[in-house]
Amino acid sequence: MMSIPLSESGSLYSQLITRLRDVRDIQSAAAVLQWDRATYMPLGGATARGRQLATLRQVAHDKLCDPALGELLEQLEAQGQSYPYDSHEASLIRVARRDYDQARRVPGEFMARLSSHQTETYLAWAQAREESDFQRVCPYLEKTLALSQEWASFFPECDRPADSLIALSDEGMTSAILEELFSQLRGELVDIVQAIAQAPAPDSKLLQQQFSETSQLNFCKTLMERIGYDFSRGRQDATLHPFTTSFSINDVRITTRTDPNNLTESLFCSLHEMGHALYEQNIDPALEATPLADGSSSGIHESQSRLWENIVGRSRAFWECFYPRLQGLFLRQLGQSSVCDFYRTINRVACTPIRTAADEVTYNLHVMIRFELEVAMLEGKLSVQDLPEAWNSCYERDLEITPRSDKDGVLQDVHWYSQLIGGQFQGYTLGNLIASQLFETALKQHPEIPVDLERGQFTSLLTWLQRNVYRHGRKFTADELVDRITGMPIHPDPFLRYIRSKYGDLYKLDL
Repeated sequence: MMSIPLSESGSLYSQLITRLRDVRDIQSAAAVLQWDRATYMPLGGATARGRQLATLRQVAHDKLCDPALGELLEQLEAQGQSYPYDSHEASLIRVARRDYDQARRVPGEFMARLSSHQTETYLAWAQAREESDFQRVCPYLEKTLALSQEWASFFPECDRPADSLIALSDEGMTSAILEELFSQLRGELVDIVQAIAQAPAPDSKLLQQQFSETSQLNFCKTLMERIGYDFSRGRQDATLHPFTTSFSINDVRITTRTDPNNLTESLFCSLHEMGHALYEQNIDPALEATPLADGSSSGIHESQSRLWENIVGRSRAFWECFYPRLQGLFLRQLGQSSVCDFYRTINRVACTPIRTAADEVTYNLHVMIRFELEVAMLEGKLSVQDLPEAWNSCYERDLEITPRSDKDGVLQDVHWYSQLIGGQFQGYTLGNLIASQLFETALKQHPEIPVDLERGQFTSLLTWLQRNVYRHGRKFTADELVDRITGMPIHPDPFLRYIRSKYGDLYKLDL
């Protein structure tokens, strides 16, 4: 291809940014409607909201698939290769091309059908979850499965149906890669869980008292502000299933939920979502309103939520600073306990049916169960009607428990009821692995981080993450980013070292 003169290239690049910004703005408008649907929208607005979202998503999809955008990208391809790989220009052209090639495979009318169905299914799930009645939402989920399989049909070159869906959020991952990784991890974790089960467990009654929900939220807000979440560019609201959404780098909102009888619900939900939001708020402002102003992958995004929720938020160092303040807020409930008591209780290993309430040791078993089930559904090996029974069977196999109800079982997570089936859960386990790998590297470069945490100072860790992870947005794939930072590909060993060290010490075991 003939080289494009620099002046013309600049003009073409400006055209590319303008076209991509239009797409991004429409997608952000749809995200506002989604956020409202999950927080404040009255039930009566469901039909109109489904139509509105379907319209916006189809318009955004059509703009992303516009042949004129493809021609522009083709003209810019040679010039993009002349820029350094990690430059904004080369990265934007590379990522936009990937998005364009993927989007043009999917008909716009499919996106409209999917969007309308997702709104209906979300509301049906909310009612079914409240009533603990899977049959109420089963027909909707059957249609979701059909739509997910239809999506997979647009990518016939993929070896298995789940692969194209996994690629939506974790580029480069496949069913086969994840199954091999999860098989290795499951074997290690089951042995660790069984060993811990034989040791005396800390009493959980400390956290199962009456705690004012308003006071819980106020304390969480104080924590998040202290760590670095900017409330002038975000907010926190209540919802059924917590999530983070970004309308721009300067408008990143989080949601949480509270339980008046369990202090950890709001506390760790808030820290988890704050981790996502810190990532989005600290992307390089030069990437605003482009496809690069997003997370690298679901695995990288979850690495940030899990790092702040668990590696920091469940650490002894963190609570050396903040437990006296929490005690002061809930003096009647916590006044007679020590920071050691609290630390042991929030890290108690126990097999629970609820993924979001799971401890660090058992959490990935929840994720792997969901991954196994969604792959089976996509490949026609499991019907939606049989999903509750299969769900319970997996929990009996891996965690030796049976959910008491659909609400505690197959209805607990919103993902399959608001998105496609496939590629929805692997990011959580990838995130746990990546978080440990990143934190291990950060500690090597900044061994003062634990002492800073004890003092309630987060600048060293936050600055390291801003420099190495956050600012890049979506410029690199997860594999590229992790290798760039740690010098090795994504690997389970740092996570297993972290688990064995922390929980071996807590439970006085040689793990």
